[in-house]
Amino acid sequence: MGFLRLSTLALLASCALSADVSPSMEAEADVPQTTPNLNVEISTSFPQSEIFGIKLVNGHATQSVLSIANHEAQAVTVEVVGGSLWSVADMRTSGPSQNIRNLTAVRYNVAIPAGQSESLSYAFATDLQPGEVRLLLAAMVRVDGKKGAVVPVSAFNETVTVVEPETSIFDPQIIFLYLFLLAAFASTGYFIYATWITTLFPQKRGGRGGKGGERAKRSSGGSKKVDPADQVNVVGADGPAVTSGAKAYDESWIPEHHIKRPEARRVKSSKAGGRSKSPVKG
Repeated sequence: MGFLRLSTLALLASCALSADVSPSMEAEADVPQTTPNLNVEISTSFPQSEIFGIKLVNGHATQSVLSIANHEAQAVTVEVVGGSLWSVADMRTSGPSQNIRNLTAVRYNVAIPAGQSESLSYAFATDLQPGEVRLLLAAMVRVDGKKGAVVPVSAFNETVTVVEPETSIFDPQIIFLYLFLLAAFASTGYFIYATWITTLFPQKRGGRGGKGGERAKRSSGGSKKVDPADQVNVVGADGPAVTSGAKAYDESWIPEHHIKRPEARRVKSSKAGGRSKSPVKG
């Protein structure tokens, strides 16, 4: 763990030194770079790159392939591969490049025999503002049989473009987002309707005799014309009460003592009795 940390620090230091390059050195970026102390060449390619340049898509892993050729007389071991992203130097103000982000260092420990080549895959992801940045990749190489001989070898040093991913309406994430927003809008609208709109427009309710009226219509079989002879004047009523042979209501649920009318009792007048008992004059 300590060796990986020291190797990462040395790797970042080599990247920082490689970032301060002059414009005349940019033309030599396509040529595989070598180091004077170690005869190892590393060239980097991006299989997913376009003909218009290398683009780093935010949120997506960028695949790179490091082709390492060992021209030493003995085997070498690739310990760590990593890199960093730097801002593009402003030529007008002669401002230096600044470190934007360090990429994750990956440990390989791959031995390459003398005169042999090996390809290593290195992937990294970005989440930056769209624009141009300088990508620096390097590898920490150790010569077998030499203690402490760990040399950083530059693998890539060019300007790339950071872009946003292309969006499509058929993207599962976009579809899920649309469904979530639609459900949230529908639930909010229903809550507003049930809370405020229904109170402003109350529903009309039928009277108490609604069901009774339906029973009366079913029992009577419909409305019938009433004969004027069946009409009876009721004291205190606005108009004549109507009675007909065909009853317009269901008597099965009315108590019997309410249906039968009490019979009128005849009461003898006291005046008539007094007159009958008056004495007859002789």
